[in-house]
Amino acid sequence: MSADPSADPKTTPLHDVHRDLGATMVDFAGYLMPLRYKSETAEHEAVRTGAGLFDLSHMGEIFLSGPGAGAALDYALVGNLSPMPVGKARYTMICAPDGGVLDDLIVYRLADATWMVVANAANTAVVRESLVERAAGYEAAVDDRTDAYGLIALQGPRAQEILEGFTDAPVADLKYYAILAGRVADVDALIARTGYTGEDGFELFADASDTVALWRAFAAVDGVVPAGLAARDSLRLEAGMPLYGNELTAETTPFEAGLGRVVKLDKAVDFVGKNTLAAQAQTPPGRRLVGLVARGRRAPRKGYQVVTSGGAPCGIVTSGAPSPTLGRPIALAYLDTGVEATDLAVDVRGRPEPVDVVDLPFYKRS
Repeated sequence: MSADPSADPKTTPLHDVHRDLGATMVDFAGYLMPLRYKSETAEHEAVRTGAGLFDLSHMGEIFLSGPGAGAALDYALVGNLSPMPVGKARYTMICAPDGGVLDDLIVYRLADATWMVVANAANTAVVRESLVERAAGYEAAVDDRTDAYGLIALQGPRAQEILEGFTDAPVADLKYYAILAGRVADVDALIARTGYTGEDGFELFADASDTVALWRAFAAVDGVVPAGLAARDSLRLEAGMPLYGNELTAETTPFEAGLGRVVKLDKAVDFVGKNTLAAQAQTPPGRRLVGLVARGRRAPRKGYQVVTSGGAPCGIVTSGAPSPTLGRPIALAYLDTGVEATDLAVDVRGRPEPVDVVDLPFYKRS
């Protein structure tokens, strides 16, 4: 479900900050968000070499609480969440009965009976409504607190060093896909270590009214560069991470996207979509997600066809852009099963541009 196209876009608690920084603002998932501040390439490179600061306040925060919250999530989502320890996080998905992905999510266990589900902005409403419906038979309350929270991300190889300058919380001991509560720059926050850039980094959930102060504390550090949606997209593309609406849709299953590992068919609960997904697990999907690196300079873009040496369509590009790190255009694409991964090209405005099929991710930090 996307935001109502007839409605005025919402703003995050950092809207005035972005405006004062001269950001180019765009309507993204029903929110006015910064596309870039100055140079998206410079913002990308800052995250790869130092630290970038992102506004993620458009993301949805939906809480489930009560003695049956874990069981409700086991039924509602494809993952096995109830055994997860307090303070841990897990990447998972919510699927329709036909196995199509309604959204990909990160779920955090904050306490024995309290969980936070972080949804993509465009899908917050459908995730909330689905959770309400699916939790109805359990002792669990669903509470959408999206508007109460601001969320910023500090990403890059300097992220831990910078964060340690603002908190006494033991962030050095915080493992990947974990969360803790602490004071950061005199603000109460939930500190998560997940990320969507391929670099180390932290996400800071704070009261909406505290978000500006938190942002300004980090932005004042020498070398911290505000980064917008364009850099976020090129970073996640290099890291081979899917974007909902591109690689993942309601018409795509986790197995097609190469993410069948998140579907826990062995859990005891007959979760929504289990029968369909169990059948798909036994049959090779009709297409598979692959990485493409262009040999030339023209970038494959979303919606462009992948073709064989004879010009026959054999796939579709889902995301594509020049890679600042690799120095060549890269793309994610669905390739028809059985197609030889050699002598392929992407039809770029009527001209075949040769590409190589490569293993994902394109970039992996050392």
